[in-house]
Amino acid sequence: MEAASGSSASRARELSRNQRRDSEGSLDFPNLEFEYGDSDSIVAELSELYSYTEEPEFAANRDCFEEDFAIHGVFDDCYTETEVVHWARYNVFLLYEMGTFGALVELLNMEIDNSQACSSSLRKPAISLADSTELRVLLNIMYLMVEIIRREGEDDKPEWSSARDGFRTELSSLVYNGEPFAVLLFSFVNKYCNGHTPHCPIKKVLLLLWKTILFCFGGFETVQELKMEKRAKLGLPPLLENSIQVTRTLRATSPPASAMDILEQQQKRGRRGRRVLVKQDSLDIYCERDEAREEEDEADDGDSGIEGEVDPLEREALIQDLHSPGLAPERWLFPRCLPWATKVREKDIEEFLEVSRCKFIGFTLGNDTETLVGLPRPIHNSVKTLKQHKYVSIAEVQAKMEEELQKSPVSLGAEEVEQTSVEILYQAMLYNLPQYMIALLKIQLAAAPTSKAKTDSINILADLLPEEMPNTVLQSMKLGIDVNRHKEIVVKAISALMLLLLKHLKLNHVYQFEYVSQHLVFANCIPLILKFFNQSIMSYVTTKNSIFVLDYPHCVIHELPELTTEVLEAGDHTQFCWRNLFSCINLLRILNKLTKWKHSRIMMLVVFKSAPILKRVLRAKQAMLQLYALKLLKFQTKYLGRQWRKSNMKIMSAIYHKVRHRLNDDWAYGNDIDARPWDFQAEECSLRVNIEMFNSRRYGLHHTDLEFAPVDNCLQSVLGHQVSLPEDFRYSYELWLEREVFAHPIHWEDLLQPLT
Repeated sequence: MEAASGSSASRARELSRNQRRDSEGSLDFPNLEFEYGDSDSIVAELSELYSYTEEPEFAANRDCFEEDFAIHGVFDDCYTETEVVHWARYNVFLLYEMGTFGALVELLNMEIDNSQACSSSLRKPAISLADSTELRVLLNIMYLMVEIIRREGEDDKPEWSSARDGFRTELSSLVYNGEPFAVLLFSFVNKYCNGHTPHCPIKKVLLLLWKTILFCFGGFETVQELKMEKRAKLGLPPLLENSIQVTRTLRATSPPASAMDILEQQQKRGRRGRRVLVKQDSLDIYCERDEAREEEDEADDGDSGIEGEVDPLEREALIQDLHSPGLAPERWLFPRCLPWATKVREKDIEEFLEVSRCKFIGFTLGNDTETLVGLPRPIHNSVKTLKQHKYVSIAEVQAKMEEELQKSPVSLGAEEVEQTSVEILYQAMLYNLPQYMIALLKIQLAAAPTSKAKTDSINILADLLPEEMPNTVLQSMKLGIDVNRHKEIVVKAISALMLLLLKHLKLNHVYQFEYVSQHLVFANCIPLILKFFNQSIMSYVTTKNSIFVLDYPHCVIHELPELTTEVLEAGDHTQFCWRNLFSCINLLRILNKLTKWKHSRIMMLVVFKSAPILKRVLRAKQAMLQLYALKLLKFQTKYLGRQWRKSNMKIMSAIYHKVRHRLNDDWAYGNDIDARPWDFQAEECSLRVNIEMFNSRRYGLHHTDLEFAPVDNCLQSVLGHQVSLPEDFRYSYELWLEREVFAHPIHWEDLLQPLT
């Protein structure tokens, strides 16, 4: 028996090594046919709700049902996953019509405030799955209701559509203790991170919180539609293109070559390599590397294999077809078509005219972009071209309107704020928002695959570990897969949740977005995300920590086979893990949102040496993943120095082909006036002041001055106010009266004397 277990473990280790070798060791990376969306399929999202250690509880649930509802209904009458989903929809809508969700929220509140359960779990040496049974049952039902109701089906009844709208309104409104349902979940997460609810099934809470935000606010397509509506409302021209559609049409580029691939190519060409190429297996972003390692990295970077629009194999096939009669020369076969329309900001036009006027006239006119007197004709043409590509964002309009409201609060009157679901949530979570963001990042750090186990870190496995630890190799392998899967799902939920919050808050008001962003940056979100990517991303997105036979609903409609090594290794035959690739794209998009147009934060990318990390991300051949990695590289190219740009010309070419162009953006040369390092701290402080003024004006947060409060001029009302006095006032009152009043007589007759 022990020999069989040992051979099983060795086979599992050999399989893992082969997967890593296949994903890292060759230049021939496969194209990842991945379609990015709001979430995975309904079956996949339901299966990720349950851990593999919860599988025995399905039988217990069946026994409870047969004991209590044997007279009223049927159980175990489905034979396919499609039937399970169909009847789940029917039952979920039935539960909602019966008003079950409100009762579940009340029970959840009682469990959160159950101090006895908390104290009993703290007294135990190790918290296990049994400590969170009641919480998991409640969260499972609530998650199923939110996830199933939010998805529209082709066979939906008319009453189901109205129930969906009503449920969305209910979750967004202030009906649960005077706050939206998402704030209750945020508070639960915060209590968990503070150690008040250590038995909390945090994965289920985060999944429910993400799907609640997705249901109430809408997904990425909804954001695009709302953006078009808001631009029309503000009188702005329509969007230049649909970014979602453009991103879907992009093609992946060839990944950077490894050191061995470059050496093999050089040997084939008959050239001798002049430099030693050393592959960096790991990089601690918190510590500076020595100069020798930096030189080795630059040597490795010298021949990165990023191609242009067409993959090498496709180009070779096209060249072979070129010899067929009637085809054009090769240069006609590869048109250079840029995917994105060019944009220019008003600030860019102002800076261009400022430089031109200083050069040709000798003085400037401030923010005037209309007066071109004294400038030569080529400058006139340049300004005309810039204005043709001028793009005004919603954020710029909102910032300008806020500036006017701050300058003229009385004349402009009170601002009319539309009470959307995003606005309601922001108001409800405003005072505790920094703690919520810190809590999410703490859990993200604990779930990252590159994090080291610490005794004082958050235990995110409380709802996963069984009461009795495994005593065989197969059970240990099963638990190991379950732990890795659990962490991946947590990362997926947090990344999707933060991205949705940032996108919807930025659309609602730019300073709401900046408030959340600044707290994420202050809580070290940027190095945390870089630490996540400090691994082999190709291995991460291709490793499948799943046991197909234990996934829900497969495990409840089929008889489970005996647990063997073959059963553990059997799974789907897709080339990547959907949730891991989804998480990677989300984290890159969050990093882009935090650093875009923020030079101080871009410098953080440089300081934490993100360039080698982002270059390794490019090895995964997925267009959307590569796009956001190239954007982050473009932000910092001006700060990386001439030698880096010279050594990475193929990455620079990929940036040119894939990333949107700004006509006078000096990203490729580093001569931009915004690159001055002494402006960085002032920029962040100025942004913080604007955010605090916005929150003070609209919500009364940090409101300390009474500059615009009405003045009471009535003597009787002023003397009738109740004034709180200190305890020792009556002892020193007579002394104060003598010194401050009687010793300084007031000569009222002086007021009648004429002024001289």
